[in-house]
Amino acid sequence: MKNVEIQVEGDILTLRVDLRREFGPSSSGKTTIVASTEGNVAIDGHEVKVGLNVYRPRPSRDA
Repeated sequence: MKNVEIQVEGDILTLRVDLRREFGPSSSGKTTIVASTEGNVAIDGHEVKVGLNVYRPRPSRDA
């Protein structure tokens, strides 16, 4: 995972992401990656999975 903290307290799932961080462009180059679970992640002790991508649009290069 990149820049994602997962915490489970009882039946409450909390995700924390630092919105100040960046990990460069996405593979398409259209967005900048802020955080990702890099696929679906199982949550221990629960029958759920989470998949998270946080990104921001990159400025258009069209002139």
